[in-house]
Amino acid sequence: MNKKIQLQDLGNKDYKDTWDYQEELFKAIVAVKVQNRNTNAQNVTLSTPEVSGEVPTPNFFLFVTHPHVYTLGKSGDISNLLLSEKQLEAKGATFYKINRGGDITYHGPGQIVGYPILDLENFFTDIHKYLRLLEEVIILTLAEYNIIGARSKGETGVWLDVGTPFARKICAFGVRASRWVTMHGFALNVNANLGYFDNIIPCGIKGKAVTSMHVELGRAIDENEVKEKIVKHFQILFESEFIIQQ
Repeated sequence: MNKKIQLQDLGNKDYKDTWDYQEELFKAIVAVKVQNRNTNAQNVTLSTPEVSGEVPTPNFFLFVTHPHVYTLGKSGDISNLLLSEKQLEAKGATFYKINRGGDITYHGPGQIVGYPILDLENFFTDIHKYLRLLEEVIILTLAEYNIIGARSKGETGVWLDVGTPFARKICAFGVRASRWVTMHGFALNVNANLGYFDNIIPCGIKGKAVTSMHVELGRAIDENEVKEKIVKHFQILFESEFIIQQ
């Protein structure tokens, strides 16, 4: 089991280019898994199980910030996008239907997006646990800024003031997993322009507000510092080690 994770900060990068890159990394991990299974099957046939020949599967974690973009998950409702194609263009935003779970969300400047592309067989084979640990990473990160994040039953993500009329989402999640390999991830609003959320029904949930760390604290937030805290908590919760790639 390989618990080392290659960390890459892609900076500001187009959504489609990043999605393509995720797919490339995803396919590379799956290819190694298939190769290992074929090798093991061959060894069993030859009655030489002591010669495993397995290659450790890699893990990746991408940080990125996207230009203004709206994405709709495979189970999402297009009516939750409240803009026409011309209106999207006028706002300098793009739109994609993608292969993650969840409904519609927004990505843009001032938001930290994290894409863990992991072989969960290196960690645990439980998608529910994976999502809960991702949420916990963000909850612990927010706590370092005295922001109390929490889960909302039946609504994946991290919320503030759950169970009150003032409930608001600060971090959205949407993942895909196949052969225990993950894609997509989370989007934490740090210094985000919340006006762009007015153009959608975020995550398809009506009547719930969205917030950002800078709004809650009344000041601009150092995004690199937030990334460092996310990495710290991720390594602890996933019992992993990040290897920084330039």
